[in-house]
Amino acid sequence: MKTLSGGVTAPIGFRAAGVYSGIKKKKKQQLDLALLVSDREGPVAGVFTTNQVVAAPVILDRIHLKRGIGRAFLINSGNANACTGPQGMQVAKEMASLAATALDCAPHTVFVGSTGVIGQPLPIECIRKALPALAARLTRRGGTEAASAIMTTDLKPKQVAVRALLGGKMVTVGGMAKGSGMIHPNMATMLGYLTTDAAIGQRTLQAALRQAVDQSFNCITVDGDTSTNDTVLCLSNGMAGNRPITLGSADFTRFCSMLETVCRTLALKICWDGEGVTKVVRVEVAGAKSTKAAKQIAQTVATSNLVKTALFGGDANWGRVMAALGRAGVPIDPSRISLEFGGVPMVRKGQGLGRTAERQLSKVFKAKEFTIRIDLAQGKAGAHMWTTDLSYEYVRINASYRS
Repeated sequence: MKTLSGGVTAPIGFRAAGVYSGIKKKKKQQLDLALLVSDREGPVAGVFTTNQVVAAPVILDRIHLKRGIGRAFLINSGNANACTGPQGMQVAKEMASLAATALDCAPHTVFVGSTGVIGQPLPIECIRKALPALAARLTRRGGTEAASAIMTTDLKPKQVAVRALLGGKMVTVGGMAKGSGMIHPNMATMLGYLTTDAAIGQRTLQAALRQAVDQSFNCITVDGDTSTNDTVLCLSNGMAGNRPITLGSADFTRFCSMLETVCRTLALKICWDGEGVTKVVRVEVAGAKSTKAAKQIAQTVATSNLVKTALFGGDANWGRVMAALGRAGVPIDPSRISLEFGGVPMVRKGQGLGRTAERQLSKVFKAKEFTIRIDLAQGKAGAHMWTTDLSYEYVRINASYRS
């Protein structure tokens, strides 16, 4: 598998573009409208937020996904079109219709996305005016522009692509994502758009996407909040000309690996671009009785604000990790637990190893990335999650998000 420099336009037959439409504040003049198009319609798969407060674009995309065919993604930033009632739904539908008209395709093959402030009407007139120029701007080199147009508090665009031999042909998977706050493992946890030129059926693509999301986007947390707009979509056009990928085949396994690599890379880019983040830490749980139990403990530790602030301060307060795993709701035997920070043993059989061990952590905390490993010594199952520290900068950004 080879990593490429491109993103969503790396696979054959995809074009993209981004423009400033006026949705974001004029003083910033940032790109705020992205369009991603396949030259040929094809199977589409999707995973969405499990938040019960759901934005209009997610509702519409779920309806469109029932047909299983896609041609384009139209995404705006600066406004979430969430908690906007029937008017918001009409706006989402008009977004799809406007793009369909510009591209000469059916509205149900257009999937829309929105991200930004919740509760404010989305100014559809901005999209009406900007869409003709946006469509005319579509190019094979427009991936970075599109990735920039979906950003909100992100500091940099996030994109990646990989290529490998599948079914006798070179197949490519590309992706772009946005996210730096309201990131938590509960289905998609952000906006992510994936493309591939692989020949693959809709149900097989859906299975591959679900598996990839569970091993990537569902394994990251920045602040414990999920969004009303969380979406991951994957569109395939089959233009690589490979033998169609079937569920359970060797090519399916290889394709899943490609998709997971793209998703995991984007997920870690989101962590590193998290609001005010200075460290990204992998919480690894081993020796559990079940994968479910391991995930529950990993998530509890990874989302603990006391653990996250200790990471920011470089405080070797391993007791916070022990306290967090003890309240995870999983039966454990504290006397059997071992704990390591960056390979440095801190706890053996439930007891701390003293100040000498804690002093060794000074080098670990200077690293921007390391692993906290928890061994429950109860079984053979394990799980992991990536988390970030919680800094003063995170509070500053979110205290003035709308200003």
